[in-house]
Amino acid sequence: MPAVSDAEDTAVRAKQIPEAAVARLAVYLRILSGLAEQGATTVSSEELSAAAGVNSAKLRKDLSYLGSYGTRGVGYEVQVLVSQIERILGLTRQHRVAVVGIGNLGHALANYGGFPGRGFPVEALFDLDPDLIGVPVGGLPVSHMDDIPRVCSEREISVGIIATPPTAAQSVCDRLVAGGVQCILNFAPVVLQVPAHVEVRKVDLAVELQILSFHVARRADSAASAGSAGENQGNTGLPGTGGAADNGSGGRNGAGTDGGLGMVVR
Repeated sequence: MPAVSDAEDTAVRAKQIPEAAVARLAVYLRILSGLAEQGATTVSSEELSAAAGVNSAKLRKDLSYLGSYGTRGVGYEVQVLVSQIERILGLTRQHRVAVVGIGNLGHALANYGGFPGRGFPVEALFDLDPDLIGVPVGGLPVSHMDDIPRVCSEREISVGIIATPPTAAQSVCDRLVAGGVQCILNFAPVVLQVPAHVEVRKVDLAVELQILSFHVARRADSAASAGSAGENQGNTGLPGTGGAADNGSGGRNGAGTDGGLGMVVR
């Protein structure tokens, strides 16, 4: 049988990894990179899982997709894991990035120093504002949005970040695709229509905040329900306390979903 190359083996493994596990691998890589910078050479599954906020069984399952099983009593070699995860995530080569929309968010993204060190150098900036065209941001001059296809093609941009108002997002997306961009990170609160070969990740900060609101409200409701139940138990058997009515009130407090879910719905 013909030998299987490392690239072919990596491609096969990548197809087997669930989407949720890919997201966790990116978290493991961030933690492992930090450990490497601190001089750590090995890490146990318990240490890594605790830092990532997952249980150790899930961690070991995720790493098994890489073909890495660690050594009993020793753990995992940090640098080996870093190399394996970088390879499976396609980080062994750089992905050139374009930021479209140089408002507050786009300006911050253009100036973020963490992108180049992780293989994502920002190579192009675009906006419509005539006062911004030609002005350097983060060391790069801002180009006009009409030039997106040409500039992205010339600079071999593979990742586009959309930080525009929602009304402009689809038009910007179409221009990025025309320029050969294969991956789009979308901060605009709209659903983009793209060809099948283009990957899109949506970041909706308002939705994330609403989800956090739900969890906070649910915990508050649980605490209120537990407190009410405790009061009812303390009142049981006392004359004139109206235990049955209190229990009913406690049940209403325990439900407590209107406040929490209402925040999410809005």
